[in-house]
Amino acid sequence: MELATRVRLPLGTQSIYIYMQEIILKFISNLTPWILSHGVRILIILIIASLIYKFGGALIDKIIRKAVVAKGFLTPEAERKREDTLIVVFEGTLKVIVWISVILMIISEFGVNIGPLLAGAGVIGLAVGFGAQYIIRDFFTGLFIILENQYRVGDVVCIDTICGTVEDINLRMTVLRDIDGAVHHIPNGEIKIATNKTKGFARINLVIGVAYDTDIDKVKNVINKVGQEIANDPKWKDKIFKAPEFIRIDNLADSSVDIKISGEVKPLEQWDVLGELRYRIKNAFDKNEIEIPFPQRVVRQVKEK
Repeated sequence: MELATRVRLPLGTQSIYIYMQEIILKFISNLTPWILSHGVRILIILIIASLIYKFGGALIDKIIRKAVVAKGFLTPEAERKREDTLIVVFEGTLKVIVWISVILMIISEFGVNIGPLLAGAGVIGLAVGFGAQYIIRDFFTGLFIILENQYRVGDVVCIDTICGTVEDINLRMTVLRDIDGAVHHIPNGEIKIATNKTKGFARINLVIGVAYDTDIDKVKNVINKVGQEIANDPKWKDKIFKAPEFIRIDNLADSSVDIKISGEVKPLEQWDVLGELRYRIKNAFDKNEIEIPFPQRVVRQVKEK
């Protein structure tokens, strides 16, 4: 007794089954030579492209680390940020070039003649070029911004009326996040003047008004003492290059004598140091009975005759 019963297909279904079998076998027989020739070449192309990108990125990193000349006014951390920005840009350019070349070579392995494709791309590129002048301008401006180290990711800059932290910079645009958290995308070609507030060092400037009957020499001594104390404080000394100090009488205002105070600190630290300086000066003035006056007005009353 047979364990299984052979299933017999109807004659038409059996013919279709045989036909499909023949098609599959023919496809496999034709595919095998293609895989052994073109398929292997595609695999080699992908492996070589991956190696070029991997070792090319490492080479770019090594070349830029050695080729970029250090500038005396930059800290090691700032110099590294500059190098990292250049590496990201050049690695991105390498990636685009490598994978465009890979796509074109793979297309040619499928039997497509890429000559007309390249010629057509050239004609299209010429036509698009007339309408892409602004993009080209953005790219060249971005290249010079990066090469000249005008600003880097993490710097605080003002571009036109927009100020914020640089979150990203590439050849096309600069991305700023302002103090309210809004993100601004600025095409590099639109940038005429960029003010970097965190390059090398930052300067703190503070103007404080005191009453007209105050001893200015006493005020000077108190301010300089506070400046030295904050510069020697373990919490703040690594952030301060030059202790805040009395500079001059900045203005003889209506209600006060305005005192100018200035110092130099590490980039990005000026706001924190300035807040601490205000706090300490207010306490020191209170202890030394130095008055910060309110605006005053003199009202004259005319007596009627």
